[in-house]
Amino acid sequence: MAYSFLQRMFSTDIAIDLGTANTLVYVRGRGIVCNEPSVVAINNDTSEILAVGSEAKSMLGRTHGKIDAICPLQDGVISNFDITEKMLRYFIMKVYSRRPLIRPRMVICIPSCVTQVEKRAVRESAIQAGAREVYVVEEPMAAAIGAGLPIHEPSGNMVIDIGGGTTEVAVISLYGIVYSKSVRIAGNKMDENIVNYVKHKYNLKIGGSFAEQIKMHIGTAYPLEEGVSMEIKGNDIVMGMPTIKEITDLEIRNALEESVVKIVDAVKIALETITPEHAADIVDRGLVLTGGGALLKNLDKRLNEETGLPIIVSDNPLTAVVIGLGKVLENADLLKKVTVE
Repeated sequence: MAYSFLQRMFSTDIAIDLGTANTLVYVRGRGIVCNEPSVVAINNDTSEILAVGSEAKSMLGRTHGKIDAICPLQDGVISNFDITEKMLRYFIMKVYSRRPLIRPRMVICIPSCVTQVEKRAVRESAIQAGAREVYVVEEPMAAAIGAGLPIHEPSGNMVIDIGGGTTEVAVISLYGIVYSKSVRIAGNKMDENIVNYVKHKYNLKIGGSFAEQIKMHIGTAYPLEEGVSMEIKGNDIVMGMPTIKEITDLEIRNALEESVVKIVDAVKIALETITPEHAADIVDRGLVLTGGGALLKNLDKRLNEETGLPIIVSDNPLTAVVIGLGKVLENADLLKKVTVE
């Protein structure tokens, strides 16, 4: 009991949404304290970390030969163990004014599709970065908790979490995931769709960060009531010169169509696979959208048209996962029920 008291005094337990696009950190008793891109800038000659997060993301596509801006997670899983560990260590230290006397416990999320090897890599990265104990929660479970779904009830709750690297479609009941499907089509793939469309249609080369801005401003999954357009800037592949073009929401919708269809198909497969009892619950309650992809304009309308079911965008889609992890961190009983081995 005394040791537990000391732990509470001298360590601050944290929850981390380690995402392909962004990493969010929740500190027990303080809430969300950090939300930054999952990017690390490194000196190739010395292996020195030059920048992490927003500063490192601003270097993407702008570095010279001695510096690399690296995204150490791909499709929701760790692709570079050493860089991920250093990034986690940076975020952990950022939330403390000084080094904690006792290393913190950490709750961290993973996609539902990960292998045991990938799961172990997440745990080992967290331990090497300074965690005392690591508890793992599946991403759709965290998203459902963060969105306020009644996961404790014996009824089906369907959540669609569209992150940077993966889209998680899951049905949750009685603290467990009764169905899950993870597709590696999400925000980053949509950005790639836009980059490729602009390249082939206009012979214009743009970066992923600018494609993300285009998606946020005029990207849509279903026709808007009134069309919009925006200027895009890039390098003309033929002329080799910087060029400005204008692109419309219709064009971007066409560019995103392949990815949107795959997400819609994953939802349809889930609805066809679950039990009739859970299907009946979902007809009453609807489907809940979380994650940055939930902000794609009219995605809720597209899903409603395709499924005929009510679609609810969670109040805070960008932070639903880390808020859910924070609730798990704050509730020992919930922690026992939803963590995975």
